[in-house]
Amino acid sequence: MSSDVESQLPVPTRAAGLERLAAFLPQAGRAYAKGRNQYGAAGSRQAVSGLSPWLRHRLVTETEVLEAVLREHTRNEASKFIEELFWRGYFKGYLEAHPSVWTDYVRMVSMLQGGLRRAGRLADEHAVATQGVTGIDCFDAWVSELRDTGYLHNHARMCFASIWIFTLRLPWQLGADFTLRHFIDGDAAANTLSWRWVAGLHTRGKHYLARPEAIAACSAGRFAPQGLVIDAEPLVENATHALTAVPSVPTAPPSGRFALLLTEEDLHPESLPIDPRQLVGIAGAAGVASRSPCGVSPKVQDFTDAALEDGLERAGAHFGHAAERLRGLEGDSIAEWAERIGAQVILTPQAPMGPVEACLADAAHWLAMRGLRLQPLRRSHDALLWPHATRGFFELRDRIPQILAAMDLKTGRPRQGEFLL
Repeated sequence: MSSDVESQLPVPTRAAGLERLAAFLPQAGRAYAKGRNQYGAAGSRQAVSGLSPWLRHRLVTETEVLEAVLREHTRNEASKFIEELFWRGYFKGYLEAHPSVWTDYVRMVSMLQGGLRRAGRLADEHAVATQGVTGIDCFDAWVSELRDTGYLHNHARMCFASIWIFTLRLPWQLGADFTLRHFIDGDAAANTLSWRWVAGLHTRGKHYLARPEAIAACSAGRFAPQGLVIDAEPLVENATHALTAVPSVPTAPPSGRFALLLTEEDLHPESLPIDPRQLVGIAGAAGVASRSPCGVSPKVQDFTDAALEDGLERAGAHFGHAAERLRGLEGDSIAEWAERIGAQVILTPQAPMGPVEACLADAAHWLAMRGLRLQPLRRSHDALLWPHATRGFFELRDRIPQILAAMDLKTGRPRQGEFLL
């Protein structure tokens, strides 16, 4: 790997995330709104924040970012960046309210991956796409960039998905699986729903078609793709994904003594409302390999492992307990640790719908048979956003001023008129 590529890889620590946030803050207002769709060289961040790897694992939290941005800019100046930040919460809330979207996707990936193991047209065309030898200049370059850096600019992500679906005519689920395995900031909700949005399945009948002129303009002339399908019908599906009541999860820890279990979903334990005197122990385990039947790329695995270690080290220092790394999120591994330290209740920051949540759900059943309770703790940020994420994003967007006010952010600005458009 070249030193240039290595320099683009994010450092998996909270300190590095805060450093990136500080560097981005001057551009979080009108500069972001104006230039956020522009990208040139591979890995170029330009006007975008580049915060997604740290936000993805809550090494840096959404609340911290909002507070920092609103200390530097008015709500009006930073409105576009704030909206983009709220998209993250919207995706998670929507998937919580429509869990069959995720379970259906997982089922289809498993089935399609089985098909790839048999020689045939699908296997051949999938190999051409994932090896980046399609002859479409931007797509092939993005495959290389994704493999090398674990990152693509958001506009490139949309165009990549569009070309995969409408030009290469490959199953969207296999494309979503490929990117989830390689994105360092890979998130089950954002990845799945973004692919569905491009395909025309999230907002029924409204799809996204990548156009050569837009790619050329946004890439500053770096690409001039040929042969793109620019007239296609949106995908349709037979399944209907009913709105489901999101189960209630406490936003405050239980009384009494408990152990704290960290996963890669939430690695800022210092901001959890926990009294250190309640803790009997701290441990962490990763479930990143469960993202896909094919596992994940080494870059994703390495970033996640190191981020978890960073979170455990800070948790130990903050709460005054030695923190240990478990071998995995299996119920027997968690039970062995809990019984050794004498904990009957294990508190864990809630993992949203996705592979880690599935691991924890399986573990919870197994733990219950041992007389142990796995108790999730929902962030107040999620509790405020998710109830408004059941339909389209714009219903949530219209409520952003009220949600910000309810967050009672520490911005250092006068509250009067602070959140007015």
